[in-house]
Amino acid sequence: MIKQILGKIPRKHSKSSGDPSHSASSVTTSKRSEGGSKRLSSSVDEAISAPYSVLNIRNNAEDKFLRDKNSRLNGNQIPASYEALPSFRDVPNSEKQQLFIRKVKMCSVAFDFTDPTKNVKEKEIKRQTLLELVEYVTSASGKFSETVMQEVVKMVSLNIFREFTPQPRENKLLDGLDLEEEEPSMDPAWPHLQVVYEFLLRFITSPETDAKIAKRYIDHSFVLKLLDLFDSEDPREREYLKTILHRIYGKFMVHRPFIRKAINNIFYRFIFETERHNGIAEFLEVLGSIINGFALPLKEEHKLFLVRTLIPLHKPKCLAMYHQQLSYCITQFVEKDCKLADIVIRGLIKYWPVTNSSKEVLFLNELEEVLEATQAPEFQRCMVPLFQQISHCLNSLHFQVAERALFLWNNDHIENLIKQNRKVILPIIFPALERNARHHWNQAVHSLTLNVRKIFYDLDPDLFKACQVKFQDDEAKEKEMKEKREATWKRLEELAARNAASNEAILVP
Repeated sequence: MIKQILGKIPRKHSKSSGDPSHSASSVTTSKRSEGGSKRLSSSVDEAISAPYSVLNIRNNAEDKFLRDKNSRLNGNQIPASYEALPSFRDVPNSEKQQLFIRKVKMCSVAFDFTDPTKNVKEKEIKRQTLLELVEYVTSASGKFSETVMQEVVKMVSLNIFREFTPQPRENKLLDGLDLEEEEPSMDPAWPHLQVVYEFLLRFITSPETDAKIAKRYIDHSFVLKLLDLFDSEDPREREYLKTILHRIYGKFMVHRPFIRKAINNIFYRFIFETERHNGIAEFLEVLGSIINGFALPLKEEHKLFLVRTLIPLHKPKCLAMYHQQLSYCITQFVEKDCKLADIVIRGLIKYWPVTNSSKEVLFLNELEEVLEATQAPEFQRCMVPLFQQISHCLNSLHFQVAERALFLWNNDHIENLIKQNRKVILPIIFPALERNARHHWNQAVHSLTLNVRKIFYDLDPDLFKACQVKFQDDEAKEKEMKEKREATWKRLEELAARNAASNEAILVP
């Protein structure tokens, strides 16, 4: 994508190098436009003119350009002489880094993109300058100085860090419904923001950026503000943020514990307070890659993250928006340490939905993935509460829930675990299978139930018949209790009718 953008710049003898970063893809759906692009501050003139006064500038025309910076344009606080600076190819190599700093400071001017008719020329100059900066960073040879890093972070911060004004979403996120049918509200500033994000991404991944120096400016404060941007409603912005955060985590090892803790805190607020955040899926994608790189044996900190954060993330009703990424993270933990399967399965049972059938299907999908990575000892520890829950799912009147539960027997690994422990499992689920076989309304569920019954019957006829006899005995007892209960209520009604005129209490023997 960025190559198409860069293609608009005329270049001579430029060194093309492979893109070291993962450029974020353009997503067709954008949930809202960016609210409140920053207007220009009164210090913009100084931000642009200050660095020029200390540089050894040979061109007298440029000196005049710098002296004119304090003028105003129509009261908008935009420099009257906001003109493009010389191209990198037009200056000697010894002056390129100074020119780079000047261009970075020039891009520290923020424009109002909500009005497309304002400052059209200046916006285009800034955009072209940003594209030149992207190209320069990509092909740079020679370590960036501390001054460059400081100015880069300052410029990026001014352009991307902003307050979001969230739109009312009470009626939009009901049960995690997809909003793809809604007309996307495209951010008018995105063509500008995209280049800033691409520049930041290239700068971080550049081998010329020394992490030991850059960490002074890409610090905890910068990371926190970057994490706040994940609540953007524009999926294209979140895609860039996801890639940038992953690169920061990989390059700045000193920040890793802080990043994990900060994401943790965002998750806690989402789970237990707001249940509203646009970037949960992107956070989980980053964490999925991080979890994949955890060393064995797993640290206690990581196990606590699983128990206190990832498992409770099944609680919010908008689970569907990020379930795929969450399921991947959970499965990664179980594959790394099979002993965690018992903890995960019991956690799923704890947060199992009661009235939300679509969410129940998601739980069953995840359960199959977890069980596929579960070994026999861990399976035996949790199989009783697990199949009590599956038994409820088998009898669900929502055919997709019952059908999905029966599909567990299509997985060879899970079927083998069930067969090995049939003496415990079959008595738990037999009543559910029998009720489905007798009178479930859905034909597909009925057929699948008969197939599962046949599996157990062919495997162990004696156990099957014993369960059948017990079920019939329990059914007879239940019928007898029901008749007694009905007789008691009938006698109570008769006594109530006989003593209707009096205020005496009615005692039923």
